[in-house]
Amino acid sequence: MRQRTRGAAAWAGVAAALLGVGIGELVGALVAPAGRPLAAVGGVVIDLAPTWAKDLAIAWFGTADKIALLVLIVVVVTGVAALAGLAQRARAPWGVVLLLALAAVGVAAAMTRAGAGPLAAAPSAVAGVVAAGALHVLLRPASAPAEGLARRRFLLSSGAAAVIGATAAVIATVRQTTARSVQAIREAIVLPDPVRAATIPAAAELGMAGLAPVVTPSADFYRIDTALIVPEIDPARWRLRIHGLVERESEITWDELIALPMREAAITLACVSNYVGGDLVGNAVWRGYPIRDLLARARPLPEADMVLSTSHDGFTAGTPIEALTDDRDALLAIGMNGEPLPIAHGFPVRMVVPGLYGYVSATKWVVDLEVTRFDRARAYWTGRGWSERAPIKLQSRIDVPRPGETVQGPLVVAGVAWHPRTGVAGVQVQLDDGPWTDASLARAISDDTWVQWRATLRADPGEHTIRCRAVGGDGQTQTARNAPPAPDGATGLHTVRVSVG
Repeated sequence: MRQRTRGAAAWAGVAAALLGVGIGELVGALVAPAGRPLAAVGGVVIDLAPTWAKDLAIAWFGTADKIALLVLIVVVVTGVAALAGLAQRARAPWGVVLLLALAAVGVAAAMTRAGAGPLAAAPSAVAGVVAAGALHVLLRPASAPAEGLARRRFLLSSGAAAVIGATAAVIATVRQTTARSVQAIREAIVLPDPVRAATIPAAAELGMAGLAPVVTPSADFYRIDTALIVPEIDPARWRLRIHGLVERESEITWDELIALPMREAAITLACVSNYVGGDLVGNAVWRGYPIRDLLARARPLPEADMVLSTSHDGFTAGTPIEALTDDRDALLAIGMNGEPLPIAHGFPVRMVVPGLYGYVSATKWVVDLEVTRFDRARAYWTGRGWSERAPIKLQSRIDVPRPGETVQGPLVVAGVAWHPRTGVAGVQVQLDDGPWTDASLARAISDDTWVQWRATLRADPGEHTIRCRAVGGDGQTQTARNAPPAPDGATGLHTVRVSVG
């Protein structure tokens, strides 16, 4: 009756943890979404992870990096839970103590997140108490797995704990995805017409299959940020505070913002983590109000050289003040491609600044602008070793043909090139080690957007290597020197190998 197998003990720990986490996730969905155990711990992991680890995660998983992180957390929790079961079997109550310690990590993580409310600790605390209690019950001597009836009781009770926990987690997830009051508010919003609308020339689109469209659909636009749980902000409660080295602090509400004259601009954004040839870049039509006009109201002091923007979830970005006060279309954006911002892309309000990598400029869910100095304030990524000023580098990418593709007939090569604020004057393509051939360019929307290009090459049947390079509007040729994304953006030439039939 008292015989306990190691496998059964480990399973008891996993079942107890699953019950606790599931109940904790459900409590979080009901009373404190930002305090849900997995998300709270995941947020801390994101903040504490070294730059190389974040870079590696993005390189391996791209925009699925957050899903990969959650899977990793689940794997780690499962391992710790199994150890807790073994510890409880060998020397009770150390398994219970281990689960409570794991819950304490979740409590600490939730309480240290930006905007943590009074109930932020509740989900992880409940998860810990439930898991510890379940482990104690499952591995009591009278409930221990042995032969006959006791073994069946153990399997029934541990299985029930696991099923209840999994069901609670599913209910929590469904509730989060169906109780979308903010989504309903977003869908009811009619954006104010812009006083200056963006114009997309018909000649800007080459219309080739496989080539990235000149305007990236919102659903396909890359998303890289630090939010495991996307903030859902009611516009009626949104405020933007402008303060710091200014003559006059100010605050603006949603109703005040949308009453201002809006502008539209097509702007290409790029993530600094984008490797050469990567897809962490996109072009959209943004609608918003010029940030320079908001800053002009506050009247920044002469010594200010940076604006520290803060997201609702605590992320910060340090933007050179000249990028927000010169003649570029730096917008406090409320719209994307003719619709209110998608929630995942910053609804209700975000920043869009041409010419700079997103980590210093494209703050989503923005709620605070502090006018300051680079020598007084550190932003999220610059405090982790990335460059303070991050102009987007001249880049080009081959979209057609895809790597490894077999091409029949003429070898048509096409792609996109970008150098926001400077523009692209030309693109050249090289077959194997031959001469560089000029590609034909589509019409650029503006210097702040990418441009499509196309070239036809003469190639004999067999394996071939294709490279591309862009020439900027200032005459600069894209460098062939290979460099990783850190600390200020990747460089090199995009290269693909294909077969010609």
